[in-house]
Amino acid sequence: MSWDISKLGLNHKVDQIYFQSPMGFLVEQSVLHGGGKLTPGGSLRVLSGKFTGRAAEDKYVVMSPKTEKTIDWTNNIRKLTSAQFQDLKKDVLSALNEGPRLFAEAANVSAESKYALKVELYTNSAHHALFFQHLMRHDQFAHCPLGLMRIYHAPQLLADKNKYGLRSETVIATDFDANEVLIIGTAYAGEIKKSVFSSMNYILPELGILPMHSGANASEKGDVSVFFGLSGTGKTTLSTQEGRALIGDDEHGLSHEGIFNFEGGCYAKMIRLSQANEPDIYKASTRFGSLLENVVLDRQSHPNFDDDSIGENTRSSYPLSYIDHTLPGSKGKIPTTMFFLSADAFGVLPPAAKLNTNQVMYYFLSGYTAKLAGTEVGIQDPKAAFSTCFGAPFMVRHPGDYAKLLGEYVEKYKIEVWLINTGWTGGKYGVGKRFPLKTTRRLIDAVQNGELKNTKFHTDDIFGLAIPESVNGVDSKVLSPKNTWSDGDAYLQTAKQLAGMFHKNFEKFKNLNESVLKGAPIHH
Repeated sequence: MSWDISKLGLNHKVDQIYFQSPMGFLVEQSVLHGGGKLTPGGSLRVLSGKFTGRAAEDKYVVMSPKTEKTIDWTNNIRKLTSAQFQDLKKDVLSALNEGPRLFAEAANVSAESKYALKVELYTNSAHHALFFQHLMRHDQFAHCPLGLMRIYHAPQLLADKNKYGLRSETVIATDFDANEVLIIGTAYAGEIKKSVFSSMNYILPELGILPMHSGANASEKGDVSVFFGLSGTGKTTLSTQEGRALIGDDEHGLSHEGIFNFEGGCYAKMIRLSQANEPDIYKASTRFGSLLENVVLDRQSHPNFDDDSIGENTRSSYPLSYIDHTLPGSKGKIPTTMFFLSADAFGVLPPAAKLNTNQVMYYFLSGYTAKLAGTEVGIQDPKAAFSTCFGAPFMVRHPGDYAKLLGEYVEKYKIEVWLINTGWTGGKYGVGKRFPLKTTRRLIDAVQNGELKNTKFHTDDIFGLAIPESVNGVDSKVLSPKNTWSDGDAYLQTAKQLAGMFHKNFEKFKNLNESVLKGAPIHH
């Protein structure tokens, strides 16, 4: 396929222009010219340089009469004028034109044709073109009703921060009116994916569609489960579930007709990946064409998924077709269950708790998980992380817009929502241990299979959460956090400390409906 790109200001100096390149060719180009290395299994390892994660402080949106009112500017989003954006775009086009090679790719986002967006990528980097192919969809829809979005990708260019009044030489800028994205000064591939996700999150709420930072899968009967969660909480791992078909691992939309995946691939976290615990992801990540980002290789070029010397955020991207059990068409019914995943390093949240309506809204707006303060030997204090809607950096509208939609869907379709702690038990990080994946999977299976419909629940004293008293295959002791701590006073102090953090974080939502506030922890 070929198209005329000269009207975009491209191809003036580029010697070679490649349109919709075959996967093998992009792998070859990355090895020859992009520093890529092939593993014995055929996966392509690349390094992203300075940035091994998102440049969260360098996200910009063009201010316009529309975006001024609809963007949540308090959400770490910087403002650009249209003139600044156009001047930066000229710099990007010059950089792309001066490169020896230009890769042009076109695809779509959204498995649902009614809510599809066409996306084009222009880059000098072969492996970023491959990443785009993996993560976007190739449905060949006759028409994409949401329009066309273009991404101009110049990872080697450093923006002139003084000339344009920027925070740094790195820029991820979106003009929602023109549907254009500039990515400058970072080679982290996730910026491409998240720019597209942010655009869908901006467009869809106006159509009554809930965009979700979540994984999703379906049973043989078609019952759908959704897994909300921040990075490191187990979203990809738990949605890739034995006996169920994967719809997608990270980005979905929910309409009154059902759920649909935005993406055509997965972007899985690799650190400490185990073939025994995650066989599907391991298999997909170690075959020809999969793209390993910042994964350490041993002397024989085999990937070492336990080595975090380059960074903790090692990644693999691959098409959905690399997973054996996926739902054809990447669309499903209205979900019957939703799981809010939190990796609680304080060790005080229960491994499973059923949420009432107020708690659903409260915990969705809180978007809680906990990060570890450091990786040095010895006990470290965990750090609470609150990310609204379990994906604040990508939810560019006001949080209430998304929460309102979630509430309407949950209430109308009687969706059961559970809080799942994939973090620590028996004490906080450094004292307790992380919940075994086997335990978390058993709890989720029990919810999905309807095993807990008639079980007895008790209410947690601190958080007011409904905790099942027994689950087949799980030691009843671990269901209530306070029973797993050897020091009861330490548990009480830590639980109240975390509850207080919830309350403090939620002060910014104090003007919301009073009923939502009833979902807060009881004591702090």
